[in-house]
Amino acid sequence: MRQPYVTVALIVGLLAGGVLLAGSAMRLRLPGNQQGYAPEQPIAFSHRLHADELQIHCQYCHSAAGESRHAGFPAADACMRCHKFVTASFNVMQKEVQKADAEKRQPLPVVSDQLRKLYDAMGLNEKLEPSGDSPSPAESLKPLRWVRVHNLPDYVYFDHRAHVAAGVTCQHCHGPVESMQTVEQFSTLSMGWCVNCHRDATAHGVQGKSVDASLDCATCHY
Repeated sequence: MRQPYVTVALIVGLLAGGVLLAGSAMRLRLPGNQQGYAPEQPIAFSHRLHADELQIHCQYCHSAAGESRHAGFPAADACMRCHKFVTASFNVMQKEVQKADAEKRQPLPVVSDQLRKLYDAMGLNEKLEPSGDSPSPAESLKPLRWVRVHNLPDYVYFDHRAHVAAGVTCQHCHGPVESMQTVEQFSTLSMGWCVNCHRDATAHGVQGKSVDASLDCATCHY
């Protein structure tokens, strides 16, 4: 008679263990809360290198943040402003320069695997010139498919322009992106989190500036 109870207890134990394992691997969260979400991107772009070590401002790449509702993904030609000349890490390029000097020759082009993806997306050959292999330039392009990290429900309206104009820093919502090798969703971005932020901003201001952050439901839901 005890066998059914033992079986049920075993099943419950296995399910509980599975939930714990899944929680540690996936960070269990309530529906709609994607805190900790860090999808794999087409290029292993390091925000820590670019935003922290190189001190590149967020809006240099996400230039639409102050002018549009969406911050947007950086265009490939924005990357090429630097990576037309920087084709691999500094250490790798420096080693080739030193080797070329020792062998009394010109340095050979060194292109990292990750940056090769950028050049392929723009249809560039080894000399970083249009390859011309396809009948038309458009057919040689392989656009990068960046994966959006911060996703709000369709019934929520959010405008970057208003927040940038008010002086809200990128890190306030996105966390210390400059310390992230791989970007992840830092805050919950829940309605309660946003409402509390608006209350605090109205009570204490933003960057020393007085603001009147709306608590009207229709501001974000309409």
